[in-house]
Amino acid sequence: MLAGCRRALPAALSRALQGRAAGPGRRAVSTSWCPVGAAFDVKQQLQQQPRGSAAGRETGLFGVPELSCPEGFQEAQDKALQESEQLVQKACSAPPGPETVMIFDQLSDSLCRVADLADFVKIAHPDFAFREAAEEACRNIGTMVEKLNTDVELCQSLRRLLADEVVINSLDPETRRVAELFMFDFEISGIHLDEEKRKKAVNLNVKILDLCNEFLTGAHLPNKIDKRVLPEHIWCNFSAEGNYLQIAGLHADCPDDLVREAAYKIFLHPNTEQLSRLEELLASRNSLAQLVGYDTFAHRALQGTMAKNPETVREFLEKLSDQLSKRTQKDFEIMTKMKMKLNPQSSKLMPWDHPYYSGLLRAERYNIDPGLYCPFFSLGACMEGLNSLFSQLLGINLYAEQTQKGEVWSEDVRKLAVVHEMEGLLGYIYCDFFQRPDKPHQDCHFTVRGGRLKENGEYQLPVVVLMLSLPHSARGAPTLLSPGMMENLFHEMGHAMHSMLGRTRYQHVTGTRCATDFAEVPSILMEYFANDYRVVNQFARHYKTGQPLPKTMVSRLCESKKVCAAADMQLQVFYAALDQIYHGKHPLKKSTTEILKETQEKVYGLPYVPNTVCFRNHLQLKTWWMPLFQTSTRTLKHLSWTHKNIQQN
Repeated sequence: MLAGCRRALPAALSRALQGRAAGPGRRAVSTSWCPVGAAFDVKQQLQQQPRGSAAGRETGLFGVPELSCPEGFQEAQDKALQESEQLVQKACSAPPGPETVMIFDQLSDSLCRVADLADFVKIAHPDFAFREAAEEACRNIGTMVEKLNTDVELCQSLRRLLADEVVINSLDPETRRVAELFMFDFEISGIHLDEEKRKKAVNLNVKILDLCNEFLTGAHLPNKIDKRVLPEHIWCNFSAEGNYLQIAGLHADCPDDLVREAAYKIFLHPNTEQLSRLEELLASRNSLAQLVGYDTFAHRALQGTMAKNPETVREFLEKLSDQLSKRTQKDFEIMTKMKMKLNPQSSKLMPWDHPYYSGLLRAERYNIDPGLYCPFFSLGACMEGLNSLFSQLLGINLYAEQTQKGEVWSEDVRKLAVVHEMEGLLGYIYCDFFQRPDKPHQDCHFTVRGGRLKENGEYQLPVVVLMLSLPHSARGAPTLLSPGMMENLFHEMGHAMHSMLGRTRYQHVTGTRCATDFAEVPSILMEYFANDYRVVNQFARHYKTGQPLPKTMVSRLCESKKVCAAADMQLQVFYAALDQIYHGKHPLKKSTTEILKETQEKVYGLPYVPNTVCFRNHLQLKTWWMPLFQTSTRTLKHLSWTHKNIQQN
């Protein structure tokens, strides 16, 4: 680490430290920065800070002083609500003009700064008291947002602006667009309804928010089963709790067919409370959509996206499925032959087999053994690779910054400063990369604070979190990533850079706050960089020998991704189609489970497994029109437990 920190500082940092990068509208920079790779390839050590130094002072989460304890969420929430009341009065009394839009954006920012931060903390903080306090703050701020979205007087102040032809023509395109987007929020929330129906819309929105929280919390809980029901030789694959085994995932990469089948059938076993929540949630969303004037919730959710409506989505999915059909069947046939070869007694291809055997086929055909690649992809090397890419393309460098006590929620979280060679400090990325108990096993990006131009002329720096589920490093070695983990890191960093570079005057449209289907474009672009030898060659080095990753290995890795690609895409089409049906015309003609069975067999092609559900890892509870999220599934043969043996925590 010391050797890494002694390296010559890049020109951007040198200029910044000399004060040349800090001018009007630019932020001063820190002298505590160090190269990004060194921060990730060694275990972070707590260092004694000099008395009075910045790193020695205590603060709250993300540097928010109030959030040094769970009770601080109440204080932060109260301040935001009080500020919002003042801004509402200001907006209602201001004459039509650009100031109206600025006030609306201030109002949005004051609420989002608490709600967005709390939205992350409620699922990621290891302390239950923090999670509980954050969830309550989310609910209260969310309730206020829904009330404001149906506030007639507030809406009238914006209507006056949009109706004044002279004023609207005087606005710059960005200000005019933001004004139109705020009006769009009013319209989809039911501002045109009478008072009684507006109250009903608010109540439905709050109910939906509560149901979503309950549903998503339940989706992450493990199921458990009496260990005596399962063969003793597979017990070691699951966590034990007394006489029970806990199944917290699908074990999709396990080579034992029995383990994958057991995990699939137990983890996806229906929970009556969850099914009830799902049905109530879908019905409530449909009621809200129809109340505010849409045929279905899908119509409401897709308005404002590139797809525009469910009909476009349906047409796209049908055409894609038709194009994939023959190739998908060919992929399934190849996987079936592989399974027959390895397990003749159970040769029928099942849903739990798809990810495992497709991976096995890639490894066999192109000699893709993750163990051969991991030594070249240390986390520090990958971060240096990203840093080099951003420097060459964008003139941006990433630097690790020492955090203050209380600023982060886990000691292995790293804070990165994003620095432009001319503009100086652009924002911060908190990297929560490692597994820990009760942390969701998902890779995602969270906006904690959006960027915007403040009233005093300074720019409010964006703050985001990247959350991954990487294993901790083995003793004496850095954290080593598989090719898939490396690609996921590049994908999520695409979201982070979108947040850093999408520097708008208004936080309402900053960074990833854009059409949902467009938000994936920068991150998918980053996946292409992760698979380009010209990029990979700049950072992929064996962590022991320094040997570069051979070009032939990169080529084989890229070629291997074409193996079973049709079947992988067909699985995503299935998830998207199911989502569209669930959020389509109500009442649903069948139960959610019956629709799952029918859609899986019609669209996906592999048989539905009785007494399983899809909403553990796959149902996103959003009307995505494209299968842009990557998920995986896999499943055995002679397991004969009864439903009574399976318990939900």
